[in-house]
Amino acid sequence: MKPVIVALDFDNKAAAFACVEQLANYENVFVKIGMEMFYAYGPEFVKELKQLNVKIFLDVKMYDIPNTVEHAAFQIGKLGVDIVTVHAAGGPAMIEAAKRGLQAGAAEIGKVTPMLLAITQLTSFSEADVQYTQGISMSLQDSVIHLARIAAASGADGVVASAFEAQLIHDNVKPEFKVITPGIRLAGDDASDQKRVVTPKRAAEFSSDGIVVGRSITQAHDMRQAYQQVLTEFEEK
Repeated sequence: MKPVIVALDFDNKAAAFACVEQLANYENVFVKIGMEMFYAYGPEFVKELKQLNVKIFLDVKMYDIPNTVEHAAFQIGKLGVDIVTVHAAGGPAMIEAAKRGLQAGAAEIGKVTPMLLAITQLTSFSEADVQYTQGISMSLQDSVIHLARIAAASGADGVVASAFEAQLIHDNVKPEFKVITPGIRLAGDDASDQKRVVTPKRAAEFSSDGIVVGRSITQAHDMRQAYQQVLTEFEEK
């Protein structure tokens, strides 16, 4: 299954629960808890959402020294979430530490280890942004492939990357390595702060293994209708 993950980027818990309740009749609903909501409401918020029978993508983008990341990942592993993110730029030792921590935490509660995804380059970055901020001369695509290879060799299950790089990653890493793509908008929707944006249909054509969709669903007049439209477009290929 290639998930459509709904980003719960709200400023209050009630709005997040209202969104989830509208999607409750669908099977295998994935929701993303980002840094804003996790920092505001913490682990209890994750546990409350799990009770609504949704799958959780905890997008906290871990990045620190390996020891700190391992201990943080252990706590996350005990939450029973399904997907967790770490920054690929943290390097092999940090990614490996994240994996160990998730495995140990999940084992403590008798759950399956969450999928570990490594962040390559943010979809808000252009090639010029990447080269300037990171002091590199390689192209954006080469940078993403380089980070994806590091992540795969270090035990990550996949990466978060723009749909524009999805097929390149499959071709240059390994076919089973997952590529989950944010920066998804329905045609005509405002791209806002995203620079590398595609529709759900284009993401499928680019071989994305799953997509993260926020405002096109959560700010729609009819969230159920928008969610269904995204599902239909993504499954059209």
